[in-house]
Amino acid sequence: MAEEECTHECGSCGVSGCGDRTEAQGPSTLETNARSNIKHVIGVVSGKGGVGKSLVTSLLASQMQKRGFKVGILDADVTGPSIPKTFGITNPLSADADGILPSSTQSGIKVMSVNLMLPQDDIPVAWRGPVVSNAIRQFWSETNWGDIDYMFIDMPPGTSDVFLTVFQSLPVDGIVTVSAPQELVAMIVGKAVNLAHDLNVPVVGLVENMAYFVCDECNKKHYIYGEPQGAAVAEKYAIPAFATLPIDPAFARLCDAGKVEEYEVGDALDEIIAHIEAAQKEAPANE
Repeated sequence: MAEEECTHECGSCGVSGCGDRTEAQGPSTLETNARSNIKHVIGVVSGKGGVGKSLVTSLLASQMQKRGFKVGILDADVTGPSIPKTFGITNPLSADADGILPSSTQSGIKVMSVNLMLPQDDIPVAWRGPVVSNAIRQFWSETNWGDIDYMFIDMPPGTSDVFLTVFQSLPVDGIVTVSAPQELVAMIVGKAVNLAHDLNVPVVGLVENMAYFVCDECNKKHYIYGEPQGAAVAEKYAIPAFATLPIDPAFARLCDAGKVEEYEVGDALDEIIAHIEAAQKEAPANE
């Protein structure tokens, strides 16, 4: 491969015999800047789009913030970012001599997203994989995050370049995977879980979104997409905790209004949060 054609994304490159290949050296963890102290990193992933990955990221971050932790969200879904809209963040990013200053939600969750760098939020980001990967590295290492107890990374769907970039370059402690109650989606969960295992990243939880709808009139649960499969999928892939979330029009309205932090999720995510906290107590904090 000619030097000018090399993307330097060795983990996703299929060219053999390349003199610049660095796979043998293993993944290297990017440093944060001097004004960042991020203790724990959790990736939120899905094998396919449209299952509510950003929804789960928002809810987990909000729940951890309500418990008194300092929380951040790195929106790694560069070409389809939705976190700023969900939290109602409209102010553009700024910077100082030390780096980029993240935006904050009403409750104080720090957010970094490419949509905060655009003059309009509907402008498309048509970037190739290497450019997207470099942007994520900059979000991590050139942002003045300050003190963060839990950083949630909202991943794009699938297991391509960005997945490899994040899990080979950032100190990810574990992942939460998101699915819907369909056999096809459950199969794709396995792809993300198995790749995470290959990269030595533990899976701490599974969230099955859109599992049911509660009728306003009869107050019964209706399984629109079929019977929930979260428990069976979690058992199959040895995922220690799982949760189910309903189809809830109230949540959609709050997201559209930028008020996701007002949503009351109850105790639905408590088991997964407990496993996130327990896993971090057993593992050393990222320096």
